[in-house]
Amino acid sequence: MDMSQYLEIFIDESKEHLQSMNECLLQLEKDPASDVLNEIFRVAHTLKGMSGTMGFSRMAKLTHDMEDILSILRSGEIKINPELVDLLFQCLDALEKYVDNVVNTSNEGDNDNDDIIRALKNVKDNNQGGAAPAAEKTAAKPVTVAVNSANPTANFQLNEYDMNVINKANEIGVNAFKITVILNKGCLLKSARSFIIFQTLERYSEIIKSEPKVEDIEDEKFDFEFTVVVLSKESQELFNKELNSIAEVEEVIINRIEPGSGAVEAQKASPDAKASASGTDAQKGHEDNKQATGAKKAGKTVRVDIDRLDNLMNLVSELIIIKTRLDGLKDSDDKQSSDEAIEYLERISTSLHDAVMKVRMVPVETVFNRFPRMIRDIAKDLGKEINLIMSGEETELDRTVIDEIGDPLIHCLRNSADHGIESPQKRLQAGKPEAGNIYLRAYQSGNNVIIEVEDDGNGINVEKVRRKAIEKGVINENTAKNMSKKDFVNLLFKPSFSTADKVTDLSGRGVGLDVVKTKIEALGGSIEVETEEGKGSRFIIQLPLTLAIIQALMVMIGQEKYAIPLSNVHKIQYIAPNEIKMVQEQEVILYRNNVIPIIRLDKVLDSKADETPKKQLTVVIVKKGEKLSGFMVDSFIGQQEIVIKSLGKLLQGIKSISGATILGDGNVALILDVNSLA
Repeated sequence: MDMSQYLEIFIDESKEHLQSMNECLLQLEKDPASDVLNEIFRVAHTLKGMSGTMGFSRMAKLTHDMEDILSILRSGEIKINPELVDLLFQCLDALEKYVDNVVNTSNEGDNDNDDIIRALKNVKDNNQGGAAPAAEKTAAKPVTVAVNSANPTANFQLNEYDMNVINKANEIGVNAFKITVILNKGCLLKSARSFIIFQTLERYSEIIKSEPKVEDIEDEKFDFEFTVVVLSKESQELFNKELNSIAEVEEVIINRIEPGSGAVEAQKASPDAKASASGTDAQKGHEDNKQATGAKKAGKTVRVDIDRLDNLMNLVSELIIIKTRLDGLKDSDDKQSSDEAIEYLERISTSLHDAVMKVRMVPVETVFNRFPRMIRDIAKDLGKEINLIMSGEETELDRTVIDEIGDPLIHCLRNSADHGIESPQKRLQAGKPEAGNIYLRAYQSGNNVIIEVEDDGNGINVEKVRRKAIEKGVINENTAKNMSKKDFVNLLFKPSFSTADKVTDLSGRGVGLDVVKTKIEALGGSIEVETEEGKGSRFIIQLPLTLAIIQALMVMIGQEKYAIPLSNVHKIQYIAPNEIKMVQEQEVILYRNNVIPIIRLDKVLDSKADETPKKQLTVVIVKKGEKLSGFMVDSFIGQQEIVIKSLGKLLQGIKSISGATILGDGNVALILDVNSLA
């Protein structure tokens, strides 16, 4: 039975369960009296079963030991305390690392997490009055029983042929064992579990008989037990140890078959032996076997609502129908029918685009969910009290954007937690509550999604930014006199610029913000900061809904066509040449009582402009966050839906150009990068 086919399902479901455990542990820490222990226990139990089924015995072992502690907590024998919650969080981190290894290598890795296992056992042993560790207990002595065991599947007689094989095997020093395996009654995937057991047995022995038949076991046509007869040079203790290391194996009864008479010697595995079996050679063999067949890296997946897939299928069906209709009209002179068919095709294409976009959309919740735990750990390390308040988790973004936005958000949140939120003492002195608040919000605005990270901390000291900028030679005194508060705050996005007096492991206000800005702008987005000293700061990140298909304004610059993303276009304005003024060697115009800079795209793009004198000029006013700029173009063609294509490795990093698109006539038009131009 090939288990690799279940790998993607295992990864997706494990991540969901671990996220659920993370949320429950956070809730348990805040309110030890809550009833989330049952949910944590259920998740641990489910993960134990899933990992055991896939052959990931280290993961199964850890969750098994977690279950023991959770059972004690549920019974009320011990009470929740901060140290115990920290230990459970360590277990969660270890499980996440196992899953990450599976994602990258199809293998759980070789870390047994012995320190965590010991800590769990210490809690359990202390609760039992200092009982000796399970591994040190004396195993039960073997007893002699008849062949017809009380277990139904073991109640069969060996025929003459079987005994002849056993006798001959014994002559060459090979032992025969009759092994009955009883699965846990809660086992959901019995056939998959049995496959792991058979795989382990076949590594050390040859199976000569099975009850029920192997085919029936594979089809799950059995209760919760089965019996096999094996031939092996290995010892009875080895089978006892290996089989008990497999999760959801309730009990193992091993009978040594004596040659000639058919008498057997049985050993029933103790629960303690099962509990102490982990990190075994069987797992190593299992891992070696998987490396031999080649590790398969898990691919990216998106879970899609079935209604969205149904809609997509219906639209594809309509596309096939209209194709057939157009084929029938290709030799026809009926212009009206042709026009109607093309109109219909256009409607279907638009609907298909919307449907595909929705299939690619993922809630930002998938990114936000990791942050409560992160803020909890940071607050604990810094000795601060911080509440993370999230909203808009259901807001959807394209999967490609979701995959990239995590790191910039982590940096913004760390900045707020480390240098934004003050210590409890300073907050009390400032007349604030001891606990600081960080707000993480997401909401849709037109064709964009806005994500805000706001804190009620001490804000950015603009005067300090000014002094540091002058000290470092970023600006001079004369330039500083003409700069606004917003201009000073934007200096934080300069490479390697920081106002931090001391660099911490978490962040420095400004350290790395240039990287954050670069990352967000590479996604076609923008970032701004609003701050008020003593009251807090707010990072505003604007992102496009999708990076695949966008609405664009097509313009002419010289003899070339260019595309400007419509999400950046504020307005198209016609002006007279004399309306352009010079301010500090920069061309500007007055727009709605605001002075905005003019960028002549023909000069920036080195494109030969139309030099014919014009009575009016065409300006596309674009927005970059709250900032407006005017792009001078020769003319505009109109709005068009375009498919974004990469420029390729050789042309990556070209300033002013973010990609290209293929037009209806087969020509290529470059897409302008508004963020780098404005």
